[in-house]
Amino acid sequence: MQARRVPLFGDLLALARLRWVREMAAGLGARGYPDYRRSDASVLRHLRRDELTIGQLGATLGVTRQAARHVVDGLEARGYARTTRDAHDSRRVRVALTTTGSAYADAVIDVVHSLNEELTVRLAPQQLEAARAALQAIVEAPSTSTIDS
Repeated sequence: MQARRVPLFGDLLALARLRWVREMAAGLGARGYPDYRRSDASVLRHLRRDELTIGQLGATLGVTRQAARHVVDGLEARGYARTTRDAHDSRRVRVALTTTGSAYADAVIDVVHSLNEELTVRLAPQQLEAARAALQAIVEAPSTSTIDS
């Protein structure tokens, strides 16, 4: 009988992210938003604070303008965002949430809070703090990737 292999940390991280996305989709579906996409949570939370240009949104998300435009197009097609030309610079496209988009953003935040609450029930405070510290260290670590080198 072979010993059970311990999953690599990166594999667990990817699986946890996949699970989180599925739980987000299920929670939002139960609240009347069956069309959740992985990028929605971050984008909606930024746009909920203030309207942004496509370029600002791309910089905030760490993606190209083209990628940001693609995300915005998806939100706009679903009725969650609207775009307008900047009044002072017609080259700039501004993005704002619609009324439906604001309600969707509120639902996203509600589901995130619910999922976080579920974690506090399932994990001991020390486990949750250790996981938070590990994830924070990953987020804040300088990139040392040599994959593309």
